[in-house]
This record gives sequence, C-alpha cells and structure tokens, in this order.
Amino acid sequence: MFNALCLSLAMSSPLLAQEAPENVGLLTLEAPGAAAPVAFDLDALKAMPVTEIETSTVWTDGVTRFTGVALSDLLADLGEEGTVIHAMARDGYTVEIPVSDAVPGGPIVAYEMDGAPLDADMMGPYWIIYPYDSDEAYRTEEIEARSIWQLARLTLGD
Repeated sequence: MFNALCLSLAMSSPLLAQEAPENVGLLTLEAPGAAAPVAFDLDALKAMPVTEIETSTVWTDGVTRFTGVALSDLLADLGEEGTVIHAMARDGYTVEIPVSDAVPGGPIVAYEMDGAPLDADMMGPYWIIYPYDSDEAYRTEEIEARSIWQLARLTLGD
C-alpha cells in the first residue's frame, strides 16, 4: 500500500516523477539564442570565480556566510542578453528576477552555508542569496521572494 501511494504521488507530480536523483545537483541555464541549455554541476560552479556574502536572513539565525557564484558571473557565462531571469525551484516554484539585479556585489547562487554544502532536502543544493545587510534596498519582501532555494533552472528572457 505504501509503495502504491508513493508511486501515485510521484506520477501526480511531473517534477517529482521526472527528477532523477543524479539531476538534483544540476543547475540548468537557458537563453533564447543558445543552441541548447547548459547544465552545471557543483564542480563546474566551484570552478567559476567564488563569491562570499556574510549576511543575516529571515530564514537563518544571526549572520551567515554564503559561498557561491555571483549571478552576474553566471549570466556572463551565457553571453546572452535579456531583461528577466525566470528562476525555477525543484518543486516548480518560480520567480522572476530582473537582470538588473545581476550586478557585482549583488546576489549569488550559493552552494555552501558556513562552509558546509547546502542540503538538497532543505534549501539546497543551490539558493539565490542577496547581500541583505549591505543595502536597505535588499531588505524588502520583493527581494525575499526572489531568494529562491532548491534552485534548478535559470532561463533568460524578456
């Protein structure tokens, strides 16, 4: 009975049914002019320039150190232009992030929190983190909504 329930739940959710365990650690980037999406695993992200942010968040206690790739560096790797980034989590939750947010000193795609990998069953493996403490403009509900965790896909568009 339990197995039948699990199978039923998986089949009722296309995202759960399609997500193979080996894909959990992949971050896919898409751009309209690109021939195909580009998938990054953790090693590929760690090979990019590393950015750290020390900030408090509404989801963590005290100041936390996040390590990852600047969103601006990730988009530069695409070499495409657009005005909006459609970010999608593993569970299908989506947000729109203006490309204008992707500036040096802006948000990162974090893969570590206080030196430990982000847990895929919690906020990880990837989480968009803004430097909330660095600027009052980053302390809004709108920016909090853009701070998508369990990030799986970024699609550049207009």
